[in-house]
Amino acid sequence: MTTTGSLHSWDVSTGVDGPGTRFVAFLAGCPLRCQFCHSPDTWYRRSGHPVTADELLREIRRYERFIKVAHGGVTLSGGEPLQQPAFTREVLRRSHEMGLHTALDTSGFLGDRADDDLLSAVDLVLLDIKSGDPATYRKVTRTGRLSPTIRFAHRLAERGMPIWVRFVLVPGLTDERANVDAVAAIAEDVPTVERVEVLPFHRLGAPKYAALGLPFPLADTPPPGTATIERVRDQFRDHGLTVY
Repeated sequence: MTTTGSLHSWDVSTGVDGPGTRFVAFLAGCPLRCQFCHSPDTWYRRSGHPVTADELLREIRRYERFIKVAHGGVTLSGGEPLQQPAFTREVLRRSHEMGLHTALDTSGFLGDRADDDLLSAVDLVLLDIKSGDPATYRKVTRTGRLSPTIRFAHRLAERGMPIWVRFVLVPGLTDERANVDAVAAIAEDVPTVERVEVLPFHRLGAPKYAALGLPFPLADTPPPGTATIERVRDQFRDHGLTVY
């Protein structure tokens, strides 16, 4: 019996959510309320539409040959896909059985919900580390704690699973040197981290907040300048990490 999930949308993209050209499914629902979130329309399960794993796999199969030729795969993103672990598990497992590379894009906050069967169907984890300092993490996410992400990262490493760490650089929020070094120290301590992606903050999601009648917390925050971006990348490199 196939499972049913809440799907916000899907897209086919290159070079953003894992290697190669990928079918990216954005699931609806997320426990965090990150100040820099550019997709507030994915916060609630009700923001998506019901879809069975069979239906989503049918869409994936339409692109199967193209994805394989482009050395890509399937990525489940969100929202937070681990808020729907049964659905996520089935889609990843069946994608894996098709011979497609699979990636899970998660904050790790709900990492305890990912059982071994789910993780066995994952080739790569895109792990969003919002902050390296617990107090800053709470400020950034407004609802979350850092420790579940660290615990999840070490569990992945124990399984030998490749990890790409993602860090959103926000002026005045996550850009302090001590915070960046703390994120780098977390990544450095996880032996299967292959790379760190420094993602400069942007305000492209502002219209979504306006459409939902929500205030955008960072409406007056500028994107980081080139010098700040390079300084942060150098901090990660100083910890022996490969940086993009």
